[in-house]
Amino acid sequence: MTAEETHIAAPQEPANAPGRAEMPVEGRAGADAVSGSNEFISWGARSDVGLVRGHNEDSFLLRTPLFVVSDGMGGHAAGEVASSIAVETIGERAPGTADDVLLGAAVEAANANVIKAAEEGVGKPGMGCTATAVLIEKNHMAVAHVGDSRAYVLHHGTLVRITHDHSYVEELVDAGEITADEARTHPSRSIITRALGSDPDMYADHFSLEVNDGDRIILCSDGLSSMISDSEVESLAVSSATPQQAADNLVAAALTAGGADNVTVVVVDVVDDGLADAARKRLAKRVAAFSGVIVSMLLIAALITVSFIRGEWYLGVNGDTVGLYRGVQGSVLGVSTSELVGTSAVRVSDLPVALQDQLEQGIRVSNEQAGRDAIASYHQQIDEEKTRAAEIAETARSETDENALDATGATQDSDAQDAQEDTTEAQAAQTQEDGGE
Repeated sequence: MTAEETHIAAPQEPANAPGRAEMPVEGRAGADAVSGSNEFISWGARSDVGLVRGHNEDSFLLRTPLFVVSDGMGGHAAGEVASSIAVETIGERAPGTADDVLLGAAVEAANANVIKAAEEGVGKPGMGCTATAVLIEKNHMAVAHVGDSRAYVLHHGTLVRITHDHSYVEELVDAGEITADEARTHPSRSIITRALGSDPDMYADHFSLEVNDGDRIILCSDGLSSMISDSEVESLAVSSATPQQAADNLVAAALTAGGADNVTVVVVDVVDDGLADAARKRLAKRVAAFSGVIVSMLLIAALITVSFIRGEWYLGVNGDTVGLYRGVQGSVLGVSTSELVGTSAVRVSDLPVALQDQLEQGIRVSNEQAGRDAIASYHQQIDEEKTRAAEIAETARSETDENALDATGATQDSDAQDAQEDTTEAQAAQTQEDGGE
């Protein structure tokens, strides 16, 4: 027996359903059981010598994600040697991924090694074995198969046999000459039409299929399939809570039915097929792609906005004076959307009130030069206004001075006239006085 696995565990098993596992399988001589699990799958296996044979020629391999069952043929010190060589070679040559072509090549390499061993005196001439191997990678399963060991998949409570027996009775079933139940008890049921160890040109059946969360894969030697029907295999597989319990119950059922052959069962449950994780990753990629598009659009919009802002110019208030700004007046999230490019000595208070109001809102200009020209025109307007005001003031002063001069001259003339009149009156009075005397 070979059972290779780095994770070996003995979990607490749920109780069997009533009426199951009539014959105890624990503690039997020539029996072997291994179980384990990881984040993707859990498994359990049991191999038993049966109730008739004196030794166990079956071998099984648990090297996750690879699982193999091999039924040896050739008698004591032969069948078990062939099956042991087969599982060891398949374990060494199996691919790292669910590639059924390479897995089939590993089975064919095992055939060559079994033949070579017999030629070199290892085991016995004519020894051989079957091989049924699966390699599970998330939701993909590669299968390679030779002989009458079997692989089943229990999907949504329905058992499906996915391998085809390379046996004489299977050919009779295919031809419609006997039924599947009759094949289990047919006198020629032990005749194998294809096996490892006899034909150097032997080829393995190989294919791939999809498995999903909740699927249960069952590998078994013909010590199970020849003892109980597929319907009973389905019933036991459905009612068993764990892979190890399923393997134990199936072996127990084969023993209860007579245990005429070695019986080996490997059960693997798919716990996580990776589809949910893949869906999350796809969603994350879509979100990232969408976010990238949004970010790109925002970036493009930002660049366009910045380009637009950088191309805008306006005149505005810079403290008490007029300033030339590049951009658009205002701010975004507290960041100003304009920058002061040019200052001037033009005081806002020197400009008309209407223009002052416009400057508070920002007066758009076509470019920097236009802005500087506008500021220069403001300078000129203010200078002209000041010159005009000075001229008006000067004119007003001149007129005031002339008026004052005129008024002074008139007063002097009036005083002279009054003096003359006084002199005349005095002279007249004097004359009158002289005449009287």
